[in-house]
Amino acid sequence: MTGVEASGPQPVTGVRSTRQRAAIADALAGTDDFCSAQELHEILKGRGESIGLTTVYRNLQALSQAGQIDVLWDGSGETRYRHCSSGHHHHLVCRNCGTTVEVQADPVEKWAATIAAEHGFTDINHTVEVFGLCADCQGCRHN
Repeated sequence: MTGVEASGPQPVTGVRSTRQRAAIADALAGTDDFCSAQELHEILKGRGESIGLTTVYRNLQALSQAGQIDVLWDGSGETRYRHCSSGHHHHLVCRNCGTTVEVQADPVEKWAATIAAEHGFTDINHTVEVFGLCADCQGCRHN
């Protein structure tokens, strides 16, 4: 893939689009898994991009604030990023290899609304990430 595809990540509204931001968006669109800023920086350097780690962090922050990428805190203190589909969804994430699957979870939506209403909360939002072992990594443990 070269450049940002028309159906891929769009420029952040109100934020100047730069070559670096386009390269970051393109790299994120090219992977199905969440990756850290450091991993993304290595991918970009491997592609021949001249970009600093601070610039990667700054652009990830802008893309996140614009709602163009998802942010995941993986429990180890590492923040990970991924270009995801639009609309509300959740993730299944493999603790071993990082494989990520987007899922719709209507029971979670109903539960969140019910719990919020029971406690007098309105205008709610939530994130749900489910961590486990993918089928491939389960197979590795048995060998």
